[in-house]
Amino acid sequence: MTAEPVFLTFGDPVPPEQRYPADVVARLEPDAREIIARYPDARSALLPLLHLVQSEDGYITPAGIAFCGGLLELTPAEVTAVSTFYSMYRRQPTGDFLVGVCTNTLCAVMGGDAILADLIDHLGVSPGGTTADGSITLEHLECNAACDFAPVVMVNWEFFDNQTPESGRELVDALRSGEQVTPTRGAPLCTFRETARILAGFPDARPGSSDAAGSAGDPSLAGLLIARDRGMQAPATGRPDLPNNASPDAGRTAAADEAEASRTAADKPAPAPDAQPRDHTATTDSKEV
Repeated sequence: MTAEPVFLTFGDPVPPEQRYPADVVARLEPDAREIIARYPDARSALLPLLHLVQSEDGYITPAGIAFCGGLLELTPAEVTAVSTFYSMYRRQPTGDFLVGVCTNTLCAVMGGDAILADLIDHLGVSPGGTTADGSITLEHLECNAACDFAPVVMVNWEFFDNQTPESGRELVDALRSGEQVTPTRGAPLCTFRETARILAGFPDARPGSSDAAGSAGDPSLAGLLIARDRGMQAPATGRPDLPNNASPDAGRTAAADEAEASRTAADKPAPAPDAQPRDHTATTDSKEV
């Protein structure tokens, strides 16, 4: 059986009927201008602008690509190339809650595969699919960067630690019923589109969103606690003026770094110039073929 070829639309000119209507442009443009003003180079604003248009549509649409490209003087191909590189930019409509189950090694061993299989059965959708009511989009993730709390589920990129198939079902049921759900770490959940606007750099109005992060959990501190109990410490630095567990760079000042750089540069001979200037112009072989 021969696999069918897969084609990506890499930014053909967006026809007028697929662009934002005037009222949407008028609403989005002040926010977009605010984002662009944060950067000395306008094109550096592309990533937060993509979050802004994702907050409008729930995913990256041709209209969003045209909007970003027009403001930054980028081609649709350039905007599309960036938006398809990062997995946080969605290519398909996304539900109110993007539920990602980590299936990387440690989470899988600890039960991540079982959680994902159970949610597929419970929700009736495969990874990448969205429930009929538009509330949940399910996906499998390669790593949530929280191995010490495995298995981990993320909802709109907020952490739910030490999950089980049962707790996973309870979580999605609570989301679908409209209950306010608070992750293991972080502020109460908001919708996917609201999350995208926050990621674009606008204020997060959720209660507790600006609170200082709490201390690390016990699994994260386990290695440190064992080391202390056993009197373990880092190898000696060879510097009598530093404690054994201090880095040689600890306490360095910018002035010390600059002085060191000057001494290093002074000890090195200047590079020799090229014997002949380089000619970068194209040349043509005059010999006949």
